[in-house]
Amino acid sequence: MGRGFLDRDSTVAPPGWSRWLVPPAALSIHLAIGQVYSWSVFKLPLESALGISGVASALPFTLGIVMLGVSAAVFGTAVDSRGPRWAMFTATACFASGFLIASLGVSLRQYWLVVVGYGLIGGIGLGIGYISPVSTLMKWFPDRPGMATGFAIMGFGGGALIASPWSNQMLSTFGRDVPGIAQTFLVQGIAYAVFMSVGWLLIRVPPEGWTPAGRGPSRAPAR
Repeated sequence: MGRGFLDRDSTVAPPGWSRWLVPPAALSIHLAIGQVYSWSVFKLPLESALGISGVASALPFTLGIVMLGVSAAVFGTAVDSRGPRWAMFTATACFASGFLIASLGVSLRQYWLVVVGYGLIGGIGLGIGYISPVSTLMKWFPDRPGMATGFAIMGFGGGALIASPWSNQMLSTFGRDVPGIAQTFLVQGIAYAVFMSVGWLLIRVPPEGWTPAGRGPSRAPAR
């Protein structure tokens, strides 16, 4: 896919484009990356299947949260300069590939691949994926900033509510042994790649100088 498609200039919304398409795009990213808070579902199966300690089984989650903050800080300016589509695409690639690498690591019984895949690479996707929808929502909804940030927070928190029972169901279906855990990671990686792609395909940025209908300098509130 060429760089032009991902650049900021190619994501400027055409005339008449509805800003209400942005919240679903943002939610597709945040509902996916919120899965990180359901990692506890995998702890006991991993400890039993691979013979690792409780501290080791928490390492992918811990590293993922650290990388969330680090990548958000490092790539924050790139999100503004290159645009939200590039950021969401990068987040999708990192987050989904983290599951695929983790699946390979479990299959080979190489737990360090799970840590690197889910924690390091997936964590980079977490950070980039978290900041890009928030900044775009704020640009489209300057008249409703609370609602804009609320959409993002709702999606990030709701991702765990969806992922926990879904992961449990897959582990019950595929098994809580090495093949079952590996297959669960594989299915989740593919599913999240498809689901998050809705976000970077749908996202748009407002044209230069755009303001919501009925809002302008002369009608701006005093406070």
